[in-house]
Amino acid sequence: MQFLKKNYEKILLGLVLAGLIGVLVFMLFYIASDEQAMNDHANIVLNPSATKLPDLDLTTESNAVLRMQSPYVLDFENSNKVFNPMEWRKAADGTMVPVATLGAAYVVVTNIQPLYLILALKSVTTNEFGTRYLVTIERQAEKSSSKRRPSDRYVSVGDKNDVFSLLAIKGSPENPDALTVKLLDSGETISVLRNQPYKRVDAYTADFLYNPEKKVFLGRRAGDKIYFNNTNYDVVDVGPDELTLLDESNQKKTTLRFSP
Repeated sequence: MQFLKKNYEKILLGLVLAGLIGVLVFMLFYIASDEQAMNDHANIVLNPSATKLPDLDLTTESNAVLRMQSPYVLDFENSNKVFNPMEWRKAADGTMVPVATLGAAYVVVTNIQPLYLILALKSVTTNEFGTRYLVTIERQAEKSSSKRRPSDRYVSVGDKNDVFSLLAIKGSPENPDALTVKLLDSGETISVLRNQPYKRVDAYTADFLYNPEKKVFLGRRAGDKIYFNNTNYDVVDVGPDELTLLDESNQKKTTLRFSP
């Protein structure tokens, strides 16, 4: 006991030093272990042992994108009969036909003919009053049928009628090669040859048919009125290759092409 009392401070200091030495030795082993653990984790990250995942199958998604680029269009106006039931009407022969297959769009133009202004030198008359020329005039485009028939006019140089004025004679006055005349409606100067009448297209007539009612229209010209499909129509215009009809009920114009 006397030894402990005299040397306890040295003994306590020795124990503390021994403890510190033990801690230092433990730290060396702990640091080495921790470093090894860190290296193991680094190897796992840098050199993973996991197998590669298979490529994703995006076929369904790709097909959906393609469908979006070409969307499917539903026709709820023409072909669909649930939302737009088809209207039917009795035709002239008693059969039922869809209203959608009726109207001016189903007119078929079968022929178009030109209407001429024709001037022809018919004869020459010479007497004591001078030389006069008999010219036949035919105005096929006139609205009045009575004015469409050929009519004769006697003229001398300088004379004027309702169609033309005679300006001059080419060749012998008694046997001219041609007459030089001025048309009053256009102001145009033309020649009427001895053996070749002058012709100018002034308008056209059209022949057409409406199959749903088996109706045939012949020689119709601009200004004529016709009736089919329970509707009044006006012939608005007839051109060299087309016919234009006007529906009086709604003022809708329909132009129909003529293909010989």
